[in-house]
Amino acid sequence: MTIRLRSHHLLCLLTYVGKGYSPAFTANYDVIVGRLSRGEDILIVSGPDDICAPLLGEPEPHCWGESVVERDRLAARDVGDLLDRPIKPGIRIDLDAQTLARMREAFSAGLTRNACQGCEWARLCSAVAASLYQDTRV
Repeated sequence: MTIRLRSHHLLCLLTYVGKGYSPAFTANYDVIVGRLSRGEDILIVSGPDDICAPLLGEPEPHCWGESVVERDRLAARDVGDLLDRPIKPGIRIDLDAQTLARMREAFSAGLTRNACQGCEWARLCSAVAASLYQDTRV
């Protein structure tokens, strides 16, 4: 199987420690993390993805917002530069241990954090990175 992710969620999963918008959101995220841990690949998509799914029933889910689309654009650029390959809808990524370590190192160094500007989770993600990714679930 394949996990559908929007570009900026490539950054979010680096610091996921089991916190999220709601219990349903974190339960869903935990399932996705388990699938990643079992080696499922990632398919980059445009718009809401598998992580967004529990939020789509809300009256006005932020998953469609312009600021989120801009986060996707910035993350795709930064992660693409880091991995030396395009990150765009239709691209598949294997999140192996080496790629994960490389992405975390760049995130800690601030090289891939442009998409995080204005995100309500940025402070938590910075703390997780500062802890050397202790208690992350991916």
